[in-house]
Amino acid sequence: MTAPAASDCDVLVLGLGPAGASAAAAAARAGARVIGLDKRAVPGLPVQCAEFVPLSLGAEVRDLAMDVVQPIEAMASYTEGDGPRLDPLPGHIVDRARFDAHLVETAGAAGADCRFGRVVAEVRDGGVRLTDGSTISARVIVGADGPHSLAGRAIGSVNRVLSHTRQITVPLRVPHRATDIFLSATTPGGYGWLFPKGAVANLGIGVDASERRWLRILLEGLHATLVREDRVGWDVLALTGGAIPAGGLLPPTGSLGATPVLLAGDACGLANPITGAGIASAVISGRMAGEAAAEVLSGRPGAFADYAEEITDVFGPALERARRRRAAVMAAHAAGRLGPTELRRSWIAYESYWDDREAAA
Repeated sequence: MTAPAASDCDVLVLGLGPAGASAAAAAARAGARVIGLDKRAVPGLPVQCAEFVPLSLGAEVRDLAMDVVQPIEAMASYTEGDGPRLDPLPGHIVDRARFDAHLVETAGAAGADCRFGRVVAEVRDGGVRLTDGSTISARVIVGADGPHSLAGRAIGSVNRVLSHTRQITVPLRVPHRATDIFLSATTPGGYGWLFPKGAVANLGIGVDASERRWLRILLEGLHATLVREDRVGWDVLALTGGAIPAGGLLPPTGSLGATPVLLAGDACGLANPITGAGIASAVISGRMAGEAAAEVLSGRPGAFADYAEEITDVFGPALERARRRRAAVMAAHAAGRLGPTELRRSWIAYESYWDDREAAA
């Protein structure tokens, strides 16, 4: 595979989280010259994630076991203090920093040039301009730069519906192998969670962006409740948080002049609008984007359109159902009638969530 001399690389990947690292690895394996950029100083930090991954992700990520902290067997769903409802949900809690670092190592081993501490100021036809004034030119751009993606903004794919989260790490008093979900009218557009991680647990709250001012108070209340139940300790060992796209799938492709742009992961809205889950879809879509970028470079007709179609086919139906459920929750919240029935209808553990007649309402 050859490129014009003026091009610094064939594929420029913006963001080196799970989506970007997976894209960089896939494109490099296909023979493309790949440069990956990330504004963070080191891969995986800071961690902005509850760190649960489904069991099926092991088929996509080699050696996932070395990043696993503990297995998860079930999900316990509490609605307004009721419950718990217990459902099988096999998976793992991973050390997200190690997980991300290993994905970057895999991309590097495939031949990608992964660069950290590089901040992009502008995405444009032919490449990017960095905040230090330097430029990098490329034939194809993959935007895997999160919910506020500069690549997405450049082609008009912008996440306009967001949830915001706040999470602390606390001592875990009782060994636990379930992910606990707390549904409440006080957390519209989100929920509370307790995800065990060995001797500690990730305890967090997510809400619609319009309610983010209440995050600290809500999380302090949930923390105090679980302390009283002697499930967790008072010590706060870590604090994190961030934004999650919650508006569903965005157009995953576009062009800047003659430069094709493909989006993956949160950049094209692949986080589930109800659960916020996005690691598996990031890894899968990143691999798809890297492979598609290499096919575009090879001149295969239809590769660009095929990527958009495949992303829509794989992720679209589940995202659309979740988007509608979340919109119904927010409408009920605005009308002052968000109660247990609406909350159960908005959560994946309950049969009413999967009722197609209700999903289309």
